[in-house]
Amino acid sequence: MSGEPRATEATLRRDLAAAYRLAALFGWDDTLYTHFSARLPGPEPRFLINPFGLLFEEVCASDLLVVDMHGHVLDGNADYNVAGFTIHSAVHMARDDAHCVIHTHTLPGMAVAASDKGLAQLNQISAEFYCRVGYHTYEGIALDLGERERLVASLGDNIAMMLRHHGLLSVGTSVADAFYVMYYLNKACEIQLAAAVLDGVSEIPGKLAQHACEQFQGCEWQRPLLWDAWLRKLDRLDPTYKN
Repeated sequence: MSGEPRATEATLRRDLAAAYRLAALFGWDDTLYTHFSARLPGPEPRFLINPFGLLFEEVCASDLLVVDMHGHVLDGNADYNVAGFTIHSAVHMARDDAHCVIHTHTLPGMAVAASDKGLAQLNQISAEFYCRVGYHTYEGIALDLGERERLVASLGDNIAMMLRHHGLLSVGTSVADAFYVMYYLNKACEIQLAAAVLDGVSEIPGKLAQHACEQFQGCEWQRPLLWDAWLRKLDRLDPTYKN
């Protein structure tokens, strides 16, 4: 993941709101459900998360809640998704590099997460995730804080995780990083579903997939350029996410 200085709260609010709007634009939303978070700078662990009740297409920077690791809302006048708190607090408490966490329930992501094999090495896009995706066994809706320890163990030091029978999760040192990871992980799942109806599909050999993965890691400096392009797209369509 590309390393960059910690952003201010205002910038994190803007970027996280943009991530919600882009997710709606790309069809990743699940009505009121799923959640993205960004850890705030400062000595006390806190993070931004969406208020429960807003569609992703409605989220603005000022709507985002500030929540501590005990589940207290420190800034905001709404509730959050309780399962979202379990998942996001677990990662933020354990991974210093996971400044942003994105969780989705997309059709391709949930379909591949339900398969025994998980993500297959079928294309160049999937190669970026070679040996970089964790898998977490389904335990029901994530309402039990005791699951946090197991979520963290399943994620390990990976950049993404498949929540079995549930969905996808990505992490990054910035919103731009985590969003990039989710975009291409979801794309790899889309390709895998499309390829499932074909005859004679083959996987990339492990050694070659590892080589391609290392090549992708050498290009992570490009991620902020793509993020800026996505922000320009949002600004053309509807800049109210910044409000």
